[in-house]
Amino acid sequence: MNRRWVALGPTKTPSTSAALTLVGNQSLLLSNSSPQPRPHQRSGRSGTQRKLERGNPLNFTMGAVVLDDAPSGVKAPDGGWGWAVLFGGFVITGFSYAFPKAVSVFFKELIREFGVGYSDTAWISSILLAMLYGTGPLCSVCVNRFGCRPVMLVGGLFASLGMVAASFCTSIIQLYFTAGVITGLGLALNFQPSLIMLNRYFDKRRPLANGLAAAGSPVFLCTLSPLGQVLQHEYGWRGGFLILGGLLLNCCVCGALMRPLEPPKKSEAVKEITEKKPKKKLLDFSVFKDGGFLVYTVAASIMVLGLFVPPVFVVSYAKDLGYPDTKSAFLLSILGFVDIFARPICGVVAGLKWIRPRCVYLFSFSMFFNGFTDLMGSMAHNYGGLVAFCIFFGISYGMVGALQFEVLMTIVGTQKFSSAIGLVLLAEALAVLVGPPSAGKLLDATGRYMFVFIIAGIEVVISALVLALGNFFCIKKKSEELHTKEEAAEREELNKSEDKTPEDAKVDSIEVEQFLKDEPEKNGEVVTNPETCV
Repeated sequence: MNRRWVALGPTKTPSTSAALTLVGNQSLLLSNSSPQPRPHQRSGRSGTQRKLERGNPLNFTMGAVVLDDAPSGVKAPDGGWGWAVLFGGFVITGFSYAFPKAVSVFFKELIREFGVGYSDTAWISSILLAMLYGTGPLCSVCVNRFGCRPVMLVGGLFASLGMVAASFCTSIIQLYFTAGVITGLGLALNFQPSLIMLNRYFDKRRPLANGLAAAGSPVFLCTLSPLGQVLQHEYGWRGGFLILGGLLLNCCVCGALMRPLEPPKKSEAVKEITEKKPKKKLLDFSVFKDGGFLVYTVAASIMVLGLFVPPVFVVSYAKDLGYPDTKSAFLLSILGFVDIFARPICGVVAGLKWIRPRCVYLFSFSMFFNGFTDLMGSMAHNYGGLVAFCIFFGISYGMVGALQFEVLMTIVGTQKFSSAIGLVLLAEALAVLVGPPSAGKLLDATGRYMFVFIIAGIEVVISALVLALGNFFCIKKKSEELHTKEEAAEREELNKSEDKTPEDAKVDSIEVEQFLKDEPEKNGEVVTNPETCV
């Protein structure tokens, strides 16, 4: 005798799990809107594996697996309008990282205008970087409260207004506030939301997207610095600041590209569940309960102590060896050119099927490679050695730049990334400000660049070891214990459902019959399948 599987529509019961009920000689499979697996296919699979097969975006964290659902409940499109979002992130990353260095071309004229020293003018770039990193939690609160697009539009106006106001300044203190604080705050309000939107629009191609967006930093550095020299020569520092302020209005255009993903239409039952959920926190400190986040924050803070030191001192190192200014400055061009290609290539490699679940180890390798390059660069005694150092440093520096936010996205997931990145940037802010000045004091005390490069290399190598060992010995074991507990709990629930008494089965059959009478138009189609009938 042939049995029939009858697929019914969504039930009125609050339970969201599928229930298999026997009614007479027929088997009724009550499901939600998505089809459920047949009984003969469920054996041999754990509940965790079934959850992973439902098509949710999957992220492999530091030794664990994170089901990464966007806040809007929309799956990342991995393309489409995401390429426009990627272009906006490319431009924003370029402005954020290259602008503090591009402003330095005006320092000589500012020294002559206000009668101050080089260290006084260098505070402009320092304040810009401090605002970019130190205002991370503020940016997180604004994004969680107002969304990415409005925050970026306001940030673009702030960045432009700061440079325009700086062109009318009459003292170096006024420049600290306008070009430093206001413009730095505007760039910070653009940089962090652009990373958040990139994380929401890309999942499978996210490593490539991060690599392409990170390439904006060396591209803009190679573009803005020569442009600043031309503007200074043609219009002076005031005209140059005014034009740069106009260019920063393009941040508003990039902000307009950050179109939020539209959530799917929700049924009444789903709406009731979402209404009961607590509101999203403006700054989620629960990320500190994640061991992977703690390990990453500690490692990243140690890394930035020495990461930015070699690019600052390599030109002075070449001049100290007796090479002319133009030849010494060409070293930075070599480093930037290699960096442009290293970032997207590393993004492609990180997206490979075998590499992506282990991207944290690739990141730790890139950090170790960077620190080892610093140690080798300390032994360079001629121009050829410095050229080789800049080539390998550009490769390792590009790898770090392409992977640092990709790994953080993988650790915390989409929902907590907006809070996590702000807290990480705040932790790195102090290290960014302490690193280069402390290296300068070491140079003043010893008079040798070799020790500066050695200390920087040791700091970056230590950060690589902290990240790799912290993941291998701490996070991985905890995640395995967690998965074991989850699977045991799911097995107990399955055993309870299988041990259901006949009286419970009769009650369920009555409910099903009543459901068939009340809403016949919502029932699914009848599927004849004799092979799987019991």
